This record gives sequence, C-alpha cells and structure tokens, in this order.
Amino acid sequence: MSKPKYHVFICGQTRPEDHPRGSCGASGAGAVFQAFAMQLTSKKLLDSTVLTQSSCLGPCHLGANVLIYPEGIMYSSIKPEDVDVIIEQHFIKGEPVVEKFAPADVWS
Repeated sequence: MSKPKYHVFICGQTRPEDHPRGSCGASGAGAVFQAFAMQLTSKKLLDSTVLTQSSCLGPCHLGANVLIYPEGIMYSSIKPEDVDVIIEQHFIKGEPVVEKFAPADVWS
C-alpha cells in the first residue's frame, strides 16, 4: 500500500433518537460512507485515499460529519449527493468545497 494522499473519517456514531446531541448515524452517515466507497472505487482513488468510519467527531447536531486529513477540513451536514462534488472538487481538483465546511466555531 502506498502512502495515502487523503484520509477520510466519516462519523458513524449512533445515539438514541431522543438524545439531545443527535448523531451522525441518525443523519444518514451510513449512506454517506457507502457513497464515498462507491465513488472512490469508480474513480480509482482507493490507492490514494483511506476511508474510515469513526466514532463521534464532535458537532453531532451538524451531521453527517466528514473530516479530511492531512488538511484537517471538516465538512458538515453531508448527504450522499454531496460526495461526488467533494471528490471531484477537493480530491481531484484540489479545491475544498467551502460551502460545505463546518462552521468556524466547531474548532473553537
């Protein structure tokens, strides 16, 4: 395996429906993970990208959350239909999808 260019963490945390923080699992994180896996495979990017389902990344109320390294960029409120844009624009063209960034106060 060669050194990856990107490491993608997708929160898969699930909590009870009435939990005050919510969860990425309840916000469709499983479908987002599958969309990343399918798109990375179809675009032949699995040699340069590691895809990992993680536990909580923090801003549960903004899920599904996706954290990409080495840049440390967090995307929030991601749906399966956002994945192709993220891969095309961020991974292939090298231009992060600013409109899907987590709010700045997530990192405060």
